[in-house]
Amino acid sequence: MPVPDPAPVLDLIEAFRRSKTMFTAVRLGLFDLLDEAPATAAQLAARTGTHREALQRLLEGCAALGLLSLDDAIFSNTDLARCYLTRGSPRSLSGYIRYSDDALYRLWGELEAAVREGAPRWQQVFGARGSLFDHFYRTEEARADFLAGMHGLGLLSSPALVRVFNLNAYETLADLGGGTGHLAIAACERYGRMRAVIYDRPDVLAHARPHIEASPARERITCMAGDFFRDPLPRASLYALGRILHDWSDERCLELLARVRAALEPGGAVLIAEMLLDEDRCGPLRASMQSLNMLVCTEGRERTESEYRALVEAAGFENVEARRTGTPLDALLARRKQ
Repeated sequence: MPVPDPAPVLDLIEAFRRSKTMFTAVRLGLFDLLDEAPATAAQLAARTGTHREALQRLLEGCAALGLLSLDDAIFSNTDLARCYLTRGSPRSLSGYIRYSDDALYRLWGELEAAVREGAPRWQQVFGARGSLFDHFYRTEEARADFLAGMHGLGLLSSPALVRVFNLNAYETLADLGGGTGHLAIAACERYGRMRAVIYDRPDVLAHARPHIEASPARERITCMAGDFFRDPLPRASLYALGRILHDWSDERCLELLARVRAALEPGGAVLIAEMLLDEDRCGPLRASMQSLNMLVCTEGRERTESEYRALVEAAGFENVEARRTGTPLDALLARRKQ
């Protein structure tokens, strides 16, 4: 039997090195400094208080990754870095990268223990009581950084999520746990009659309002504060749950879906935006890895189309349709049973 090519195994051995290189460059603010002006390693070391020769290696690593360009000892951002790795870009993922570095990198170090015990590692790693979100929102700076990351991530999917189904029949949208409002904004900008309410914690909604004000649909978008497991939900003809159900067990999902069904108008529907696992649960790769991510972070998991179908039907929905969007999130639409 021929010896298999070791490249896939070698790539996996080294994969975390590439991630940590980018994480560290973002953490040091290198891409933001280079957004101001190209610079040498010595100039950047002086501004960041780092060792010049060590920083040179980090910058060279970023260049090898395609994040920086190097010309006559001067480093510059590539278009990729300028778009996704600088704080000033409207599509920035730098907040999500800092969250990945601060939280996920450490939690994934406990993957073996999570697999042995079948439980998330939040308290073991951070010694924190309360929820994952209590930690992310512990200070105004931490909350702003996390929400900026979620906003950049959301912009990759939300425009596709609101067009894979024809939502013209729905005049009112409630975006549950809507964060900065990227999904509600995308929906109202696409459907000229639609009005939306972004439902989230009051400290989160403060970060949604600037994005609402920047939208041409701003007159049709409002905010409502509350806890979606405890507080009253707004009446609407369409509910959106983006990256919500994957945080929770089946039992908690059913509880939340029952609350959504009760708040929906007759003929209403729920739009679920999540990563869909293949039916054998062995792919797509991004969804499989995200399901492991939920293991170390929360009580939730990623699910297959049939698993989501079973959940929503058990909660009183029917006519379930699923769509792959070609973006980080897929979509399901289910109608409220009469």
